Amino acid sequence: MTELGGVGLAVPEILLPARGVDLARWCVVACDQYTSEPEYWKAADERVGGAPSALRLVLPEAWLGASDETARIAAIQREMRGYLERGVFAPPLRGFVAVDRATPHVRSRLGLLVALDLERYEWRSGARALARATEATVEERLPPRMRVRDGALLELPHVLVLIDDPGRSVIEPAARAAMRRPPLYDTALEPAAGRVRGFALQDEAETAAVAAALARLPAASGPFLYAVGDGNHSLAAAKEIWVRRKPQLQPAERERDPLRFALVELVNVHDPGLRFEPIHRLVFGAVPAALCAELAKLSAQGPRRHAFRWTGAGSSGELVLHGGPDSLAVAVLQAALDAWLDAHPRARLDYIHGAQTLEQLAARPDRTGFVLPPFPRDALFPTVARDGALPRKTFSLGEAEEKRFYLEARRIRT
Repeated sequence: MTELGGVGLAVPEILLPARGVDLARWCVVACDQYTSEPEYWKAADERVGGAPSALRLVLPEAWLGASDETARIAAIQREMRGYLERGVFAPPLRGFVAVDRATPHVRSRLGLLVALDLERYEWRSGARALARATEATVEERLPPRMRVRDGALLELPHVLVLIDDPGRSVIEPAARAAMRRPPLYDTALEPAAGRVRGFALQDEAETAAVAAALARLPAASGPFLYAVGDGNHSLAAAKEIWVRRKPQLQPAERERDPLRFALVELVNVHDPGLRFEPIHRLVFGAVPAALCAELAKLSAQGPRRHAFRWTGAGSSGELVLHGGPDSLAVAVLQAALDAWLDAHPRARLDYIHGAQTLEQLAARPDRTGFVLPPFPRDALFPTVARDGALPRKTFSLGEAEEKRFYLEARRIRT
């Protein structure tokens, strides 16, 4: 693959399940969802049964650090080879895929599945790359993802990459044109997660038009063009695998090596079907009242007041922290939690999608949930351009059931 139009994209060869594969059982939600709800993943395993499924090709984060993690990764890589050998996939399709996603909350969210050049992406703090992380990347979370990709024959995308296109000049025209054709796929997403349809853009003129429209965006000549909205740790792991691979190749080989690229779905940050939701915090191993009292003492001094509702063990209240005049609520709370966790190594922090789920999980003993406010979408690109990456888990693109489901794949090794 080679970069298309100087905008950091390439036209991939995409693998879709062959005719006859049950797509409702094939599709599975992004691996970084329901991390504190192993029962969700156990139910998914029962629902899939012995049918071909993307569930067999990914490692849910709920199982990271488990005693059988190494065995799970080995099984994933065996299944990839087995699926390829048994004809579970149709012949590869060279092109982009326009994605039309319906969720329980929105009728339509448009996206475009493309290959992102990892040479043009950087996740580290202070990056000046064309594609950047929107949130801080936790380096210790990368090795498990790297172990899955290192040696894998396939990648399956759950990464959403945002563009700042208020005029809706890139994805929307391409999607409208593609949706005049029969869909590549059209399936319900279980359990009760909506529906997804995909349409091919294979004509060279169409893919070139996408690149040209991207090049006309003001951001193309500004600080950066792409903001990673979901799946940054998976994309960062792909980047690190490429960094290791690159020195082993001759210059000509580097241009076309499949590991140089990663499948991602482009989404317009101004798409009305894209919902920005807060990601809440859940602390394990702390009595709510005592925890809040300690966090208040750890809060930095400053003129800006941030109030957070907390819930736990059948009670609730308000925690007030302070920060600088331009401070973000999530940054102030995260800094206090990080300092507290450093002093309490037996405690644990998780990130929860959905206030109702937070309430349910925090109702058990020695747990405290903190409700975060929404992050304004219009502030994303300007804030990242000014301040760099936001604190980790600042926002979520919708609730857990609105995340990207694994469906398409791409071969990254022979």
